[in-house]
Amino acid sequence: MHTLVLLIFLLSYIGIALGSVPSLALDRTGFALLGAIAMISIGGLSLTDALHSIDASTILLLYALMVVSAQFRLGGFYTWTALRITRSLSRPAHFLFVLMLVSAALSAVLANDIVCLAFTPVLAVALLRARLNPLPFLLGLAISSNIGSAATIIGNPQNMLIGQYQHLPFAGFLLWCAPPSLLALFVAFGIILLVYRGRLQGTAGEQGAETVNWPGLDRWQTSKGLAVTAVLMGFFFVPGVPRELSALTAAGVLLCSRRVKSRSLLGLVDWHLITLFCGLFIIIRGIEQTQLPAHAVAALAGWGLNLHNLYTLSGVSMLLSNLVSNVPAAMLLIKFIDPAQPLQAYVLALSSTYAGNLITIGSIANLIVIEQARQYGVRISFREHAATGIPVTLATLLITVAWIWLCG
Repeated sequence: MHTLVLLIFLLSYIGIALGSVPSLALDRTGFALLGAIAMISIGGLSLTDALHSIDASTILLLYALMVVSAQFRLGGFYTWTALRITRSLSRPAHFLFVLMLVSAALSAVLANDIVCLAFTPVLAVALLRARLNPLPFLLGLAISSNIGSAATIIGNPQNMLIGQYQHLPFAGFLLWCAPPSLLALFVAFGIILLVYRGRLQGTAGEQGAETVNWPGLDRWQTSKGLAVTAVLMGFFFVPGVPRELSALTAAGVLLCSRRVKSRSLLGLVDWHLITLFCGLFIIIRGIEQTQLPAHAVAALAGWGLNLHNLYTLSGVSMLLSNLVSNVPAAMLLIKFIDPAQPLQAYVLALSSTYAGNLITIGSIANLIVIEQARQYGVRISFREHAATGIPVTLATLLITVAWIWLCG
């Protein structure tokens, strides 16, 4: 039985890492769901245990924040913000800085995947129309959204998981993770300028530069979203108030509308990501019951690699995040950190998020930018991404290590 469970775990994680296999139309969510089904079917986990393995508080928080973000998408806020930024296209370096700063700030509050999904089409068209090289700017979007999302518990799915699982205070997380993230943002900006020195301008051609009628800004819906989000952020800072309950209440308020149908809001919820999370919870619970991960961690400790050591944890997290993506990596590693040591959780959140910038499969945000850009004729190759992502990730790893030394 243990052999079958291990095989399902390995095949699921390999499938998630690859994203697809020849002759099958499976994606990462499909692999996670199939792995969960197989884990239950072979008896590695009972249906009751499988349901109990799903962290409801994390799923509910993720779901509710997706509804809040959908309010801004329907209100045209993201498109309006992206178009406002493009006014500085005549000064490419300045535009890159503003783009990275804004996308990082929005990602810290409204989740990085959504920001990349909304910004990429507008940027691709605007950059092609302005005859700028779209690559450094789109890479800057992906990189800055990853870095910015590391600053808060609600910035990305893995942070939500870590925050909920470890019951971390919102304010404490922000105070520890925001300073290195701000420094990392400036360093990443400098690296992109260095890598693309003399290549910000381009003659990419006219493809994708046709006139596009983007949805206009709905001031009432955007104002409503901003007001609800501001109140929600305030509740996040109140100790003892469950974050998932606050977020669900905010989502409920937004659903009460005379103009926006509930179907429209709920249609923008990323059910694929939620399904991915549920599948991974079940797969990881199945492999946990075999005690194989615990034995592996004990073996690492025997070789001097103790995951309770903050430097070791950051290194293992970065490596694993680039093997299977940062969400599955965080879900596996969270089981082996000490709940009484919040610094371990903070380091896991920072390192797994920063690791997402190394290569294309490191984070879902990268894949979103790459796929969206391709629709407008902009191709971001693995090599092109790595040329910027590797030095950015190494620099942010050094920042993490320095921050651990300074504050640990």
